Amino acid sequence: MAEKIQFLGKSRFLNKNQRNTIRQALNKLCIKHNYIIDSLVYVHHSDEELLKLNQSALQHDNYTDIITFDLSDTVGVIDGEIYLSVDRIKENALTFGVGFNNEYHRVLSHGLLHLMGFKDKTKGEKAEMRKQEDLALLLFPD
Repeated sequence: MAEKIQFLGKSRFLNKNQRNTIRQALNKLCIKHNYIIDSLVYVHHSDEELLKLNQSALQHDNYTDIITFDLSDTVGVIDGEIYLSVDRIKENALTFGVGFNNEYHRVLSHGLLHLMGFKDKTKGEKAEMRKQEDLALLLFPD
């Protein structure tokens, strides 16, 4: 049986135990918000690869750490693809003075929270998203 949460692309830095630990935390986040996961795929890219996707899929011409695609047509069910830039996550960790794992877990959670309907366009939405990310980080072991 295939895992409901998959890690593809440049994710070789994660060993099996780390992937399983992350899956457990993300599943807890879903349970907390009354969601179940049907399929969730995290695809790890470089900055340049994610920039190309951002340009072609969203017509945005900027680097980003994450792009989320919601494929679900059922309320309460997660079915999505989340594309990450490992380069951008590393750089953001340095910029924000946090460890790579902390920033990586924040970005993983951020994408999942988007799939749950949380947005981050307005000041209020950004504040709520940051609050939810902080709470999600508590689900990951140190």
